[in-house]
Amino acid sequence: MTDQQTAVLTPVPPAPEPDLRLREGKRIVVVMPARNAARTLERTVAAIPRAWVDEIVLVDDWSTDETVSLARRLPLHLIWHPHNVGYGGNQKTCYLEALQRDADIVVMLHPDGQYEPTLIPRLVEPILTGRADLVLGSRLTDLRAARAGGMPLYKLVANRVLTAVENRFLGTDLSELHTGYRAYSRDVLLGIPFLRNSLDFVFDSEVLMQAVHRGFRITEVPARTIYMSEASSIGPGASVVYGVKTLGVLARFVAQRNGVWRTRRFEP
Repeated sequence: MTDQQTAVLTPVPPAPEPDLRLREGKRIVVVMPARNAARTLERTVAAIPRAWVDEIVLVDDWSTDETVSLARRLPLHLIWHPHNVGYGGNQKTCYLEALQRDADIVVMLHPDGQYEPTLIPRLVEPILTGRADLVLGSRLTDLRAARAGGMPLYKLVANRVLTAVENRFLGTDLSELHTGYRAYSRDVLLGIPFLRNSLDFVFDSEVLMQAVHRGFRITEVPARTIYMSEASSIGPGASVVYGVKTLGVLARFVAQRNGVWRTRRFEP
């Protein structure tokens, strides 16, 4: 199955949804970093379980389609960039705005339909119950399901290998460190210097390594893979560049831990 084909997902029994009373007194904000997401935005927003979410913030990174005009008609708060700053730069705006809006938990949900909005209650539950500070929606807890959902084999293999290397040096034991579906506690976003990070896709890796360095607790919940023609996806060449950059950040993390080379990315 290629990235351009629509995935056919086998129905699976849903996991029990956490008790809604867990979120009492906690403000949950969903942030959506968007670029050319007009084809999928409306149905992604419609699938968000609003009983679990106080507000949706969409940051448009200079889309050339109808994303902005569509977002203005949806029940969300829109911010648009007057020029493109990249995936990492988009997230910086997302998290700053969520913090300004007094979020206790921030969920990053891509508007392209690749991640299931209905997973949000299970994504935030470990934070609400005090078991974690950062939660990842892992697509690789079941490798056969990942392939059935359309994940290209080269991406699955590269993801697993890169995650294994990172686990070894970070001291973590996670099935996937490269998912874009995440929930952060407010303490994490205030405790890591994410504004010093890159503007491109390696931003995600930098955030995780900063969280590990600062001693935050990270866990994961299973998330289905949904690869389809409308979903954004980087190609093999960009994936190689991303992998090399991630290993570069990992090398700086190890150097920082060993007192060999200090970098502002890992300073308080």
